[in-house]
Amino acid sequence: MTTESVFTGLKVLDVATYIAGPAAATMLSDFGADVIKIEPPGRGDPQRLLSSVPPSPVAQANYGWHLANRNKRGMVMNLKSPATTGILKRLVEWADVVITNFPHGTREKLHLGYEEVAGWNPRVVYADLTGFGDAGPDARQPGFDLTAFWSRSGLLASTRDAGAPPTVPVWGSGDYSSAVAIYAAIATALYRRERTGQGADVGTSLLATGVWATGTLVAGALAGGTPFELHDRTVPANALTNPYRTADGRWFMLASSSVHWPALARAIDRPELAEDPRFTDLEGFAKNAADLARLLDEAFCSRPFADWKDALARERINYSLIQTPEEAAQDPQLRANDIVVPIEGVTGLDHTVNSPVTLRGVPKVPAKRAPDLGEHNDEILAELGFDTAEVEELRAQGAIPATAEVQTVR
Repeated sequence: MTTESVFTGLKVLDVATYIAGPAAATMLSDFGADVIKIEPPGRGDPQRLLSSVPPSPVAQANYGWHLANRNKRGMVMNLKSPATTGILKRLVEWADVVITNFPHGTREKLHLGYEEVAGWNPRVVYADLTGFGDAGPDARQPGFDLTAFWSRSGLLASTRDAGAPPTVPVWGSGDYSSAVAIYAAIATALYRRERTGQGADVGTSLLATGVWATGTLVAGALAGGTPFELHDRTVPANALTNPYRTADGRWFMLASSSVHWPALARAIDRPELAEDPRFTDLEGFAKNAADLARLLDEAFCSRPFADWKDALARERINYSLIQTPEEAAQDPQLRANDIVVPIEGVTGLDHTVNSPVTLRGVPKVPAKRAPDLGEHNDEILAELGFDTAEVEELRAQGAIPATAEVQTVR
């Protein structure tokens, strides 16, 4: 039985690679959109291989591919072949939304520039993603989330401790954040089209979403603010917002405030500290942060995390265990809130990560496996009106591969 949802009937053409653009299309598919993913001949979208590249976790299933491409139909087309333009034109005429992340210049050569696409379908919502934006000296520079989102934005320089070199963040994290921005841009444009009948040219960049994520610090710099030094947990700017280690080696993040200091003092069995003159006002907390961090270190390292979990919860202190991804995957809170959901049709993979947008009372489409390479070529070409002879001619011209040439890259 087909699940009816918000975007049931919406037609989306995903002509993007790697993560952000395809993941935005997946978010639309979660709410019922019919998404056709276009891949090049050979090995297809390079994201098919990412789950097998270190430091991705080693697993039987191609979990990354299914995460960003579930619920789609898949085609293989050689966009460099002149014979492909006729297929692409019919696909654009079919579509409500076209998503691409080809660089400027390349997209125009492949007949994927906005002007040509909008000429074929004036009502289309054309959504694109770039590394560094549409203008400026680096507009055509290739960008990945590690470079454009994390490094260029100021975010990576700010997410390390004093004296520590920059590290490699979780790759793909900037892409998945940017996917939400592309999804939001598409949803905004669709709302506008409902009101005006007009298509739109929308998009974002990894740099823009990275700077948005670093917004407090970048806005402070725009205001001429004096930055704090990099975080040093032994001499923090605020000892009440700081990581601490317990007797059994677990780390947790304390995120409290001076208002809750008396409760925290009770939680660590040091209620007299609430009256300590060093910690009676904001100035004192700031001036004596190193002393307070040392006191809290000594307290928290004296007992295991299970004890502190009860004590902190009893006093309603804001904190969280610093979980590994493996622990997060088994956290019951994720299943209780459908943050992870079942996925159908993937050997070795029973669940995947849900997209983070929820409309309460409105169902999402149950997650099903991402397409095999070129799986739906014949089906979609028939829907577009190509007959058997025309399909064979397209194969002969190199626009689409012969059936035997399609590789199954799961």
